[in-house]
Amino acid sequence: MSNKKAPIVHILRETADRLDQGARYEWGHMGRCNCGHLVQTLTDLSDREIARAVDYRLDEWTEYAKDYCPDTGSPLEDLFQALAEVGFTPHDIMRLERLSDPRVVAALGPKGQRLRRNSPPDVSLYMRTLADVIAKEEQSSHLTASVSV
Repeated sequence: MSNKKAPIVHILRETADRLDQGARYEWGHMGRCNCGHLVQTLTDLSDREIARAVDYRLDEWTEYAKDYCPDTGSPLEDLFQALAEVGFTPHDIMRLERLSDPRVVAALGPKGQRLRRNSPPDVSLYMRTLADVIAKEEQSSHLTASVSV
C-alpha cells in the first residue's frame, strides 16, 4: 500500500518505527540509507527497486537532490515527485541525509549537534523530531489561520 496520501508527519514516524524495529540499514546504499528508508515507506518500493530506479549514477541522495531536474521522465523523477507530493523538497532530502535541519538540531539541543548520519537510532530520533517540528508548525499555522478568519 502506497502512503502517498499520508501526511509527511505520519511517513516520518512510520519510517522511524521501521528503523527502530531493525529494518536493514546501510548509509551507503541508496535504498537503505536515510532517504532510501523514507522512500520505502512512502512508495512501498523495496530497497533494491529504489537502487535500480536511481541507476547508480551518483553516490548519494544529496547529489541527486542537487542535480534534480523535473520533467525527465526517469524513475528517479517519480521518486522525487512522490516526495514532493507530501511536501518534501530536494533541500529537505539533503538535510535528511546529513541530519542537519536546523529546526531539528535546535529542538534536540546538545544531542542535535552529535547526531551521526549513519546511525539508525540517530536517524530514527531525527525523523521523529522532524515529524514533531512539522506537526507543531502545521498546528501553529492552523491556529493563525483560525484567528485570521
